[in-house]
Amino acid sequence: MSSPPNGPGGFPAKALDTTAEQPWPVRLLAAKIADYVDKMAPVWVEGQLVQVNSHNASASAYLTLRDTDVDMSLSVTMLKRLLAARGEAISEGAHVVVHAKPSFWTKRGTLSLRASDIRALGLGELLARIEHLKRVLAAEGLFDAERKRPLPFLPGRIGLICGANAKAKHDVLVNARARWPQVHFEIREVAVQGPHCVPEVSRAIADLDSDPDVEVIVIARGGGSVEDLLPFSNEALVRAAAKCTTPLVSAIGHETDAPLLDLVADYRASTPTDAAKRIVPDVGQELARIAQARDRMANALTRRLRTEGERLTLLRNRPVLADPASIVTPRLRALEQTRTAGRAAIGRRLDSAGADLTNLRTALRTLSPQATLERGYAVLRTDDGAVVRSPDEVTVGQDLSALVAAGRLGVTVRTAGTRTGEEVIG
Repeated sequence: MSSPPNGPGGFPAKALDTTAEQPWPVRLLAAKIADYVDKMAPVWVEGQLVQVNSHNASASAYLTLRDTDVDMSLSVTMLKRLLAARGEAISEGAHVVVHAKPSFWTKRGTLSLRASDIRALGLGELLARIEHLKRVLAAEGLFDAERKRPLPFLPGRIGLICGANAKAKHDVLVNARARWPQVHFEIREVAVQGPHCVPEVSRAIADLDSDPDVEVIVIARGGGSVEDLLPFSNEALVRAAAKCTTPLVSAIGHETDAPLLDLVADYRASTPTDAAKRIVPDVGQELARIAQARDRMANALTRRLRTEGERLTLLRNRPVLADPASIVTPRLRALEQTRTAGRAAIGRRLDSAGADLTNLRTALRTLSPQATLERGYAVLRTDDGAVVRSPDEVTVGQDLSALVAAGRLGVTVRTAGTRTGEEVIG
């Protein structure tokens, strides 16, 4: 197998051709990187100036340009005369765009940008970008009321994000402890303006949110200029606040300030003092409310006892309780009267029914065939039971049955026909 061809100086021509036995020296790799970077075209870059060093003996100023959302930065060099031509607007903390060409310094192995132009972004342009970001985040639902979590009534531990020894920190602590002396705080002192504000506040939110003992988080800052409050409208910080699962209170400005953090927070306090009053109840007021509630309950109980006592007195004074028999006596009397009336009614009904029965018996006896028979009449029947009503219905010598009052007789017809005198039947 033949060895790969070597370039100038006897070194491998390509990086893929290098081996442990035939490596590139540092100078060659640095030169190749510098050559590759030098082929890149100039580019406009946006960021925030976190360091401006123009007080040196060289003709160049050294700047550090940091990303506004994440912890990344690049070194920038620029001729002092070009930087000075832009005036005082180009200073540490300024939001700028830089026109620069990437450059690799082979001696130190560092990458930097050689700037030919730098421009500070105006406040109007920054506010326009914030307004655009506001519409984007609102469309995602980050400001919806349904996302807002209620604040705890009496949090056991409060997370406080504030500046070091800031007045906002003092306002929150003093007012909260004045309202409830036993309140506990977990404090994170961070940068509340400038280039370090966004990453430090975002880390503090994540840190306190991961603490299960922290029941509410307050971000406090005592107002400031629009430029000072710009980090609190940064997309990275707003999204970090939106991810927070612990109820979040924004207290970073006065009534006239409206950074985007106010919109994504669960509660927006106008001032740090307002935040302290909102997250911690006033122990004096709560004790007064408890006393009032106890008084109302005692008064209600007293009124109820009085009412029930009066009702019991009325019950005691009723005749039925004074003489229990009084409720029975009238009913016994009424029962006796009802029983007497019932007996009289039954007697009258029986007498009437007896009279009706006698009348019916008399009528029955009068109209009964038996009465007729007892008067000496008889009923003649043929053998088949037919009643004989006329002499023409029988024949001479025919046997008949005669029903008389006291029984039956058997008879034989001797003569039959129209009656002209006494007929003899034997």
